[in-house]
Amino acid sequence: MITGIIVALPEELSTLTSKKIDKGSSVFISDAIVLAYSGAGANNAQAASELLIAQGATRLISWGCAAALSEALKPGDLVLADNLIGSDNAQIVLHSAWHSNTKNLLSSTLKVHTGSLVESNTIVATTQDKKHLYAQTGAIALDMETVAIAKVARQNNLPFLAIRAIADPVSMDLPKAINHSLNNGGDIVLSKLLLYIARHPTELPGLIKLGLHFNAAKITLKLIASQLSNVTAQPSQG
Repeated sequence: MITGIIVALPEELSTLTSKKIDKGSSVFISDAIVLAYSGAGANNAQAASELLIAQGATRLISWGCAAALSEALKPGDLVLADNLIGSDNAQIVLHSAWHSNTKNLLSSTLKVHTGSLVESNTIVATTQDKKHLYAQTGAIALDMETVAIAKVARQNNLPFLAIRAIADPVSMDLPKAINHSLNNGGDIVLSKLLLYIARHPTELPGLIKLGLHFNAAKITLKLIASQLSNVTAQPSQG
């Protein structure tokens, strides 16, 4: 059995491997685990999922960071979603032996939050927008890729798991520098980021704070990565 893992960002990729992977490409990090660096967004996530299935993946994991919608979630908290809500409000329920066994496994070292994760087609930057989305959906977290990956898994009748660590809490408005620095592929362009900071130095404290939050999420992901062989050894069905 081969497990395919999709990650959107290079920082998330670094929690799983030190190997260099081009965006849109994949690499086997063990005989039974193949990893794809998709880039941000649903379309990239879908393409990466299909690539991994073509390479023999028989189940899929959405791996990386998420934004909190519930005030109960703090940076670094783990969300093991058991329900997904698409941007079209369609829902995918994730009840499987793999999910329950992984929750039990990870609960020995981490507090595991379950609940709904909602899809967003854009970055949700403000506290107000996060609270509004929480009121609308009841979802505790959001990201841009998980639902797309889950849809590919469902279409191919494959088991699926979403493992996401919180990077930004409800109480934090993302620095405006983030949106200003994105390219069309959803990647942050360092030169644009530095230029924006030079012109708007008051953005720097917020970026530092976000960096600390993101680091907390990476620590959680690295801890889970140290148990990845046990996660992927769990049975999928039943």
